[in-house]
Amino acid sequence: MKNLFHKWNQISLVKRILVGIIAGILLALLVPDGAKWVSIFGSLFVGALKAVAPVLVLFLVIDAISKQRSGAKTNIKSIIGLYAISTFLAGFVAVVASFVFPVKLSLVTGAEDLTPPSGILEVLQTLLFNIVDNPINALINANYIGILAWAIVLGIALKSANDTTKTLLSNVSDAITTVVKWIISLAPLGIMGLVFDAFVTNGLSSLMEYGKILALLLGCLFFIALVVNPLIVYVYIRQNPYPLVFRCIRESGMTAFFTRSSAANIPVNMNLCEKLGLNKDTYSVSIPLGGTINMGGAAVTISVLTLAAVHTLGIEVDFGTALILSVLSAVSAAGASGVAGGSLLLIPLASSLFGIPNDVAMQVVAVGFIIGVLQDSCETALNSSSDVLFTATAEYAKKRKEKKNVVIKSA
Repeated sequence: MKNLFHKWNQISLVKRILVGIIAGILLALLVPDGAKWVSIFGSLFVGALKAVAPVLVLFLVIDAISKQRSGAKTNIKSIIGLYAISTFLAGFVAVVASFVFPVKLSLVTGAEDLTPPSGILEVLQTLLFNIVDNPINALINANYIGILAWAIVLGIALKSANDTTKTLLSNVSDAITTVVKWIISLAPLGIMGLVFDAFVTNGLSSLMEYGKILALLLGCLFFIALVVNPLIVYVYIRQNPYPLVFRCIRESGMTAFFTRSSAANIPVNMNLCEKLGLNKDTYSVSIPLGGTINMGGAAVTISVLTLAAVHTLGIEVDFGTALILSVLSAVSAAGASGVAGGSLLLIPLASSLFGIPNDVAMQVVAVGFIIGVLQDSCETALNSSSDVLFTATAEYAKKRKEKKNVVIKSA
């Protein structure tokens, strides 16, 4: 039994996850009632990731900043720039696609009890209050903006601490990282439970009625992941971007697709950054930050569903006004994690740009929840995998620039 377990662990994690996916599908199709206990593995896996992620972020960032030498350089500014460019382009692509392939909705009801933000100021206010949140409350509620803020402040304060304290912080950080690796090794079981639950609970029949809007959304998300983001990476590193792109999708996007949680995928992304040999001082900050502000998938969702409402109501919109939507959706998407309901509840905010009444906009939100089985999964996969992609891109671009400068000096 021990040898069998050892051989199983020697197989690559991606292949083991694929086995879990197939097993989950087969169990859902063959014994949907007799294997309901399987879904508990998915709940436990997501719960474990969500539990460890806030603590991981807190100690990794404190450890990285407290040990950072004066004058040490990280790539955070470049990474934030990449996040902003990608999120804006995602919204822009969604606007263009919505004009080329206009889709109308059969509006439904059932979203009246949800409360969207009243304006962009409310979104920004929520973000600001998250920054000054109580640290214990931030950890309990997985408020990563608050966790990052406290971790940065504590890390700076501990820069003058003695070596014993810094060693303790480093040991705790390493211990939590080890726990994360143990949890990730259980991903095949967790994914099997999530797949089983998704097939038994939702199926695919409910998506047929909304096939057109779902196809437009997924088409935009895939275009961003496979065309726009690789182009951005190529501009920075001047190399074939697809090996890195596909690795991020395979090892980060696949897990995010099934967990449907950027927060739960933070430990997975940290682990992938370590395997890629990236600077820990950089990725310990950029990955949790990306989980909050790198929201290209959310920008796509906001733009596509808002313009679907515009087309449904027959509102005449020039492309210039729609372009403003790209900016608004990018800014709103960055605040999506601070709003209950995520990107879907920011649709009324974007709809107000075109004078669409709130009750109609909330019906569009309801449509979003109906197609959310696939939409939310693909959106999260794009958002989370691109966190690693752009963190790696910034570091590779820096190394390329340094190598170029060395060649110029030697010449």
